Amino acid sequence: MLKPDCIERRLIGTVLKRFETAGFEIVGCKMLALSRSLLRKHYAHIAAEPFFPELETFMSSRPVMIIVLQGENAAHQIRTMVGATCPQKAEAGTIRNNFGLDSIRNVCHAADSLPHAIDEIHLFFRAEEICDLLPQGTVTS
Repeated sequence: MLKPDCIERRLIGTVLKRFETAGFEIVGCKMLALSRSLLRKHYAHIAAEPFFPELETFMSSRPVMIIVLQGENAAHQIRTMVGATCPQKAEAGTIRNNFGLDSIRNVCHAADSLPHAIDEIHLFFRAEEICDLLPQGTVTS
């Protein structure tokens, strides 16, 4: 997911180019204004944290770009490319290290595992919105 700061700072092409250069293929993509209820579902694991209201306000401040990338070991590789949540702690050369401003305004979100990636795909996309490059049964309505 490309966050509001990525959209506002016109980094979409820069970030997508990194993923494409690394060999990942875009099989789903849409811009979406995230409602507070959808954000609470997506971030259910941190909704009770003291920083969540700021995150919720930020993430609903403008549309985001939701992207499904496909490639070998995608969840792990993409998470590595994105880097740690805090840009100052992210490994040099990662997307968040290069472009992130803080732990909330850190350009993008990436699922931390394949099961979570599949859950997120189901949350944001209908099956017919994903290219048929995904293995049969990966995305269902």
